[in-house]
Amino acid sequence: MNPPPPFIVGNWKMNGLASSLDEARRLKSALEESPVRARVAICPPATLIAAAADILAGSAVEVGGQDCRPQAEGAFTGDISPEMLADAGARLVILGHSERRAGYGETDADVAAKTLGALRAGLEPIICVGESRAQRDAGLELRVVIGQVTGSAPPELAGRRFAVAYEPIWAIGSGDTPTLADIETVHRAIRATLEDRFGQPGREAPILYGGSVKPDNAAALLTARHVSGALVGGASLKADEFLAIIRAA
Repeated sequence: MNPPPPFIVGNWKMNGLASSLDEARRLKSALEESPVRARVAICPPATLIAAAADILAGSAVEVGGQDCRPQAEGAFTGDISPEMLADAGARLVILGHSERRAGYGETDADVAAKTLGALRAGLEPIICVGESRAQRDAGLELRVVIGQVTGSAPPELAGRRFAVAYEPIWAIGSGDTPTLADIETVHRAIRATLEDRFGQPGREAPILYGGSVKPDNAAALLTARHVSGALVGGASLKADEFLAIIRAA
């Protein structure tokens, strides 16, 4: 039985204007000319989701959101619901990114509630987990990450399509990455936790690595055991760099 294809997701964060969609067009064109085995998605800012979905319709590139509120609607000025993301053309959504946890005080319970909202709207959640430098230095990385997986992934994920992304906070945007052995250790622990919670779906859910993934280290990172793909930040903003990572998968 062939293993599932690697899952490569680009997180544009708070970057991108209408002109940035030229990068999505280049990505689409390149993958049409030279298809890859990997499953590919980009998560642009909410202002570009509908346009990106139109540009990428019928292509090998899926479109996702970067966050959502759990509720379907309501008096939540400035927020966006899972149903709004789906209506705009998103098919997946990143939840619990460390920048949301640290900057907005999101808890595991908050992430679990958002996950339920995403499932309600038919979106595939990508649940992010990861430890800080202080937690790693104290030898707490496995305790922290397993706790985040357990608290952020509700039982309702059983039988549904979802992914987990491990992003050590200290590696994001820093240029530093853990050793392959360290990555494998954490991914192995995540896999064991998912299997315990969800059985077969937990064995199949992709576990992505994120944290300074670049063209020059992607091939090595993606060969690590239990690594099913990558959540890519800054390197996903330019089609050429993102394609190099995709082709390394």
